Amino acid sequence: MPIYEYRCDSCGFQKEHLQKMSDPVLTTCPECSKESYSKLLSAAGFQLKGSGWYATDFKGGGNKPAAAPPCQTGEGSCSSCVAS
Repeated sequence: MPIYEYRCDSCGFQKEHLQKMSDPVLTTCPECSKESYSKLLSAAGFQLKGSGWYATDFKGGGNKPAAAPPCQTGEGSCSSCVAS
């Protein structure tokens, strides 16, 4: 649930309220009981920077190198095999 900040235009009382987005806007000041309580516009508490932040931060495993193709001869002599 988002946190909304309100301020009373009459008495200057200011407070944050945890509300659902579907809840009605509060208009009555809890301090002076006047109908001059209004929601403030403020900056978001986080920033999204860069490209692909979601791909590296929220997916499991990250980028994995492609598996080498299987040896064609079965002897470990093709160019993609590492002879042991």
